[in-house]
Amino acid sequence: AKELGSVICMIDLVIGYTAIQTMAVWARKADMILHLHRAGNSTYSRQKSHGMNFRVICKWMRMAGVDHIHAGTVVGKLEGDPLMIRGFYNTLLETHLPVNLPQGIFFEQDWASLRKVTPVASGGIHCGQMHQLLDYLGDDVVLQFGGGTIGHPDGIQAGATANRVALESMVLARNEGRDYVNEGPQILQNA
Repeated sequence: AKELGSVICMIDLVIGYTAIQTMAVWARKADMILHLHRAGNSTYSRQKSHGMNFRVICKWMRMAGVDHIHAGTVVGKLEGDPLMIRGFYNTLLETHLPVNLPQGIFFEQDWASLRKVTPVASGGIHCGQMHQLLDYLGDDVVLQFGGGTIGHPDGIQAGATANRVALESMVLARNEGRDYVNEGPQILQNA
């Protein structure tokens, strides 16, 4: 990837924890961004009677040194409970986590100077959900629109433009003090 001029490299969780950390060390040395896809995690993180919560994976990946991780969308096809997703995002972004039982954070944790990880929202998201995405996920997130861009009726370029216009119109409405969550569909239609 580096030799081709890319600044980012994607790996999947299924390569294993040792390989992920090795890739993180390589990415730092190569001045690359390491993007971690969560493929395979649901085989053990969505089990009700055994396995582990995805928050544990978020913690491990933060300690391993990845830069990005797919951390849920609330309104897309990945796990959707808003409080649980907020807990994942806070685990990745905050330097100090207080106890927050509704978000699934059961004990206080100080991350000291350990690098943050940027959460990625992807999987079933599109520009028509922008007011919800901004409300649930905040500003510190990578919004990765795949099929929501490609599937635009007027083509990929129109889809990309629609994503940008939707984001800018929601941020503007929020900054103007408007109720962008409830007015979201109308704001998008006017944009």
